[in-house]
Amino acid sequence: FYNDSVFFAVPYALVSKAIVEDGKNVKYISSLLRKKIRVVAMPRDNSDIKYFVSAVVSPIQFKNLEVTDSDIIISGNMQSRAALIGRNKVRLMELSKVAKEFFSKNLRIV
Repeated sequence: FYNDSVFFAVPYALVSKAIVEDGKNVKYISSLLRKKIRVVAMPRDNSDIKYFVSAVVSPIQFKNLEVTDSDIIISGNMQSRAALIGRNKVRLMELSKVAKEFFSKNLRIV
């Protein structure tokens, strides 16, 4: 879950199968769950972190994403940082949970 949407991370080769033509599967699951549904490619390793995070937070743009041994550091301008953090830090906590589950790293927004 992120930003009131449900994300499905599927292997890169199966993204088109998960969506099917004209997004039939996504529309069907969206109508069942009554939530927005987004399908993103599952990261294969740490080199895919930037792509994965940008797909999750899209359409929000950030300047840079730096990966250290224990942290993922996202930097951006004031407006993008505010959008990434969200009201009462709700989006920050959701994105931190995603980073912890997929990469076992803490998330920081600078």
